[in-house]
Amino acid sequence: MSDVLSPEGLEDALRAIGEERYHIRHPFHRALHGGLLDKGQVQAWALNRYYYQASIPRKDATLLARLPTTELRREWRRRLIDHDGTGDGPGGVERWLALTDGLGIDRDYVISTEGLLPGTRYAVDAYVAFVRERTLLEAIASSLTEMFSPNIISERVAGMLRNYPFVNEATLAYFTPRLTQAPLDVQFALGYVREHARTPETQAAVLGALRFKCDLLWAQLDALHFAYVAPRLPPPGAFVPR
Repeated sequence: MSDVLSPEGLEDALRAIGEERYHIRHPFHRALHGGLLDKGQVQAWALNRYYYQASIPRKDATLLARLPTTELRREWRRRLIDHDGTGDGPGGVERWLALTDGLGIDRDYVISTEGLLPGTRYAVDAYVAFVRERTLLEAIASSLTEMFSPNIISERVAGMLRNYPFVNEATLAYFTPRLTQAPLDVQFALGYVREHARTPETQAAVLGALRFKCDLLWAQLDALHFAYVAPRLPPPGAFVPR
């Protein structure tokens, strides 16, 4: 990039990345939402996705420690509460475990991550490392896949309720709060990026951060598709549906 984009132009460029790269377009997700997977394949998705969900608070705690002001830390701390809960009510991680419970996967096994695909572990750990090691601006920009999540959530819940008799609204309770939480998260993160990415270099960095995040979400689904759809070759030690 040699020219500076306006804040509106930068936002348009970010949204274009999501239109091209967001994992709603992945064949595995299309199969999941379209009712084309069997129960074991849905179990494999939920079990592997747990590691991503459980790592989000780790990622956010790392970023929180880097924020320089009380105002910024207070804003980002809300994300930790959303995912970890308060002790009086469940957070996103606990609600995801309700999903794996409902799918009939032993909770201790899920939490242990013993059955995790290596591709899932590598992708998620790379995300946590990215947020820890890259600039604060890039770390915040990497969260902006949440701009696109309400669409995938609405499609996922409707499709799964319509197509899979082994799920219900209680099983999918994780997703309902995200329809309101994610837009609040985006409002702050997008505003921060629009304000602070004002040079060709910083704008290129935030666009690269969003591409990176889209790529690691896509890579997780590549691993699931290879192991459980085609050619169905789960690696040694990975979860094998009954």
